[in-house]
Amino acid sequence: MRVLLTRLSALGDIVHTWPLADALTRGERRVELAWVVEEPFLPLVRFHPGVTRAIPVATRRWRRKPFAASTRREILEARRLLREFAPEVALDPQGLYKSAVWGLLSGAKERVGLTRGLRREALSGLCYTHAVAPPPGLRHVIDRNLSLVESLRVAAPYGASPDGTFLLRWVKPSQDPPAVALLPGTGGIGKAWPSESFAALARQTANRGIPVTVVWGPGQRELAESIVDGAGPGVTLAPATSLLELAALLARCVAVVGGDTGPVHLAASLGVPTVAVFVATDPERNGPRGPHVRVVAAALTGVKGGRAHSGAMGEATVAEVLDALAGAMGNAEHRAG
Repeated sequence: MRVLLTRLSALGDIVHTWPLADALTRGERRVELAWVVEEPFLPLVRFHPGVTRAIPVATRRWRRKPFAASTRREILEARRLLREFAPEVALDPQGLYKSAVWGLLSGAKERVGLTRGLRREALSGLCYTHAVAPPPGLRHVIDRNLSLVESLRVAAPYGASPDGTFLLRWVKPSQDPPAVALLPGTGGIGKAWPSESFAALARQTANRGIPVTVVWGPGQRELAESIVDGAGPGVTLAPATSLLELAALLARCVAVVGGDTGPVHLAASLGVPTVAVFVATDPERNGPRGPHVRVVAAALTGVKGGRAHSGAMGEATVAEVLDALAGAMGNAEHRAG
């Protein structure tokens, strides 16, 4: 069977879709899997052991130059690759029109998405032949994604955690000394733990003799530098990294602390002790999964529907995060022993 998966972006959402790719390709039925993904995130898909073909698109760049000859040429090439793959089924866990339309363009006779209340855009349903409602009580986005496999008569492994260790086979191990990594940047307004709290956490961690490195992504260097400057000795700025280099850096860390941001979910998938501080999104829906994960929740939980944003219910203190960090690291050491 040939299956098309459309999860275009972003880092954390792609990590949350890996268990769906695993469920599709690890059963007794032979499945060829193609995945449509935005070009900056191609390494997260191309190297997945279950993916037969990764098809890059550039919807953000195309929107900036919709009438350019290069845009038309690239869209036609993506459509050609889809038609060449000729999927029998297209699965769209993203729930946006821009993701669902690729299933329609592929020519797949069966096109499946989530039911309307769990989709981010109702318009995406115009591209589906039918929609799936996950079993009652499933809140996490990973489990909602996994419910799509039941349309193929495959048992969904609800509760699964992403495994990103396959990425480490494609990059040189990081030579940086082991440290606690802080990830202060987030992809959404209101999702970030205050920079002053990160600086205080870094200072207290470094004072206990544990090196700290502050990791940053595009547009986040100034924020990271301010935390390093405010924390003092023992706290350094991480180098700029590609996605694969980021995976190698995180894999070498003794622990990772951050908000609801893609690199935190990546760290958890690598088995690194991870503390996620949720201040505005529902951790029951979007929290990281992994063997050594702790969540400090200052956000409301149990939000209905497809929304991630839940709003704040309180504050996450530095003391709470320090306790969670000690617990995550201690739990990892206990299991290793």
